[in-house]
Amino acid sequence: MDSLIVAVAQYLPFVIVAAGAVVWLLAPRSGKVAMVVEGVVALAAVGVLILVAASLHADPRPFVVDPSVRPLFAHPADNGFPSDHTALSMTVAALVWVQRRTVGAVLAVLALCVGAARVLAHVHHAQDIIAGAVIGVAAAALGVLVWSLVSHRLPARVTGQAPSPESATSETAATP
Repeated sequence: MDSLIVAVAQYLPFVIVAAGAVVWLLAPRSGKVAMVVEGVVALAAVGVLILVAASLHADPRPFVVDPSVRPLFAHPADNGFPSDHTALSMTVAALVWVQRRTVGAVLAVLALCVGAARVLAHVHHAQDIIAGAVIGVAAAALGVLVWSLVSHRLPARVTGQAPSPESATSETAATP
């Protein structure tokens, strides 16, 4: 059972990212462009939010608080707040959810499994996981918000979307 916990805690985030990549590959051009912009913004945001949260709150890891607790894998005795593995996994899940609801929901459950496994492996407390999940969703929401604000300002050839009827009318009216 310990080896399953370790595998989920350490390697499931890679599976989540790979699933996100598959969703991106299968998306139409407009979805691909959106996911790239949302992903870049969300990745930057999750990094900043993790750093801010860690500077505002310190939570020693379980094996630091209680030396009789042994982690299931080697880990530095640094601040465990928030869980960056959970934050990154949840960011990918939330971004995928925007494109494919069912796949995104499954990935969100898997992201929570990553967090639970990290608690069971004695490298995080539950509050670290909750904070990581909230940060991941917030970062993804920021990425989606930025895309919604800039996408209509970009040329249709960039976004992969058909030109809107009013922009097509104005272009043909301007051409002699």
